Amino acid sequence: MLMLCYPKCSTCKKAIRHLEEKGLKPQIRDISRENPTAEELRGWIAQSGLPIKRFFNTSGNLYKAMHLKDRLETMSDEEKIALLASDGMLVKRPLLIDGDQVLVGYRPQQYDQLG
Repeated sequence: MLMLCYPKCSTCKKAIRHLEEKGLKPQIRDISRENPTAEELRGWIAQSGLPIKRFFNTSGNLYKAMHLKDRLETMSDEEKIALLASDGMLVKRPLLIDGDQVLVGYRPQQYDQLG
């Protein structure tokens, strides 16, 4: 179980606490220091079955500063993946990879079903 998160993020802290209360110990990866590669993202996006847009941290400062809301519509999937891979702060967090399951963001109901 791998969790990509930002240590200062309160939502990430809640997600980690939730897993630990269930007796699960995810491997934590600081998304601001070690952003996911394009290859990893391609695989996780395919595994999740979710649209690429769900992998963007749309409430983040960088997303807003780059005016991505308008730009994403005209970008190819490969351009979006390359952009996500360029800076971990663009990626929605926490991002939890557990076997063949990929969870984007923290939803307690989804985390209840893990383990």
